Amino acid sequence: MAAGNGFARTVLEIEAKAIASLYPRIQRSLDAALKVLRGCKGRVITTAIGKPGFIAQKLSATLASTGMPSLYLHPAEAAHGDLGRVAKGDVVIALSNSGASRELLLLLPAFEQLKVPVIAVTGDASSPLAKQKTVKVVIDIGPIDEACPIGLVPTASTAAMHAVCDALAMTLAHTRDFSADEYARLHPGGRLGRHALRVHEVMRTGRALPRVREGDALSHVVVVMTNTEGRPGAALVVDAKGKLAGIFTDGDLRRLAEQKRLDFSTPVGRVMGRRPRCVGPSELALAAAALMREVQVDQLPVVDATGKVVGLVDVQDLLAARIA
Repeated sequence: MAAGNGFARTVLEIEAKAIASLYPRIQRSLDAALKVLRGCKGRVITTAIGKPGFIAQKLSATLASTGMPSLYLHPAEAAHGDLGRVAKGDVVIALSNSGASRELLLLLPAFEQLKVPVIAVTGDASSPLAKQKTVKVVIDIGPIDEACPIGLVPTASTAAMHAVCDALAMTLAHTRDFSADEYARLHPGGRLGRHALRVHEVMRTGRALPRVREGDALSHVVVVMTNTEGRPGAALVVDAKGKLAGIFTDGDLRRLAEQKRLDFSTPVGRVMGRRPRCVGPSELALAAAALMREVQVDQLPVVDATGKVVGLVDVQDLLAARIA
């Protein structure tokens, strides 16, 4: 077992070394590739076969998830009709460590005819792939010693190729100022997307927003809380300008009853909670959930920069969005 663990460490060290040595070698070609990608008017087509094919699929998925239209083109399927998916304005990223994959090379004349530029990621800058006329940029990761016991199974080379693809995708997203809001829009069902949701996307507004004035009697406040859509367990108390003055909750009502101080004719301004914690509409819903846990409340007023009430965050809505 000890020997096995030792070799596992060796594999990790070899792959880490392969990745760490890449940047000085590929800096210029990486910059050139990014320039081509920034000028893409269509989609980024990724293509490869074998183990690089899985990396190409992941690259396409990463690009799409960061707002760059993309699809993976299987070389064998492309040769039997799927080339129709490629159009002028697209950019192709072709992956091949040897640069001699026959299925991949068959596609290059079609790319040239369509005037689609190709970015090649390969381990051999003198390979047939790298020498094709339509290949505008060659990212040469160079010869890399594999981490397998017999030196043949693609390991360190695929790790390096994967890292290069991540560098392309992430740098492209960075230069495009890809935001958390855009990420959330593209991942409505995913955990990461949910965690990028903003307060304004989950807060209650309009007829679902319970608002009362400081002079309103508790009897009126209870009616508002009961009749508001979704029956929130609180009412927001606002002044004449709509600015937040306080909050009155179901818990406040119960405490008044327990203390035998409940008088439904009492103006809510006398018994409301003053200076409640609140959030802004552009804050992360995740931060709102954390604040609710910290101060142990089930509702948070949402106010704009002037202090005007614009919404209410209820813990039930956060739970429904699987945030709380």
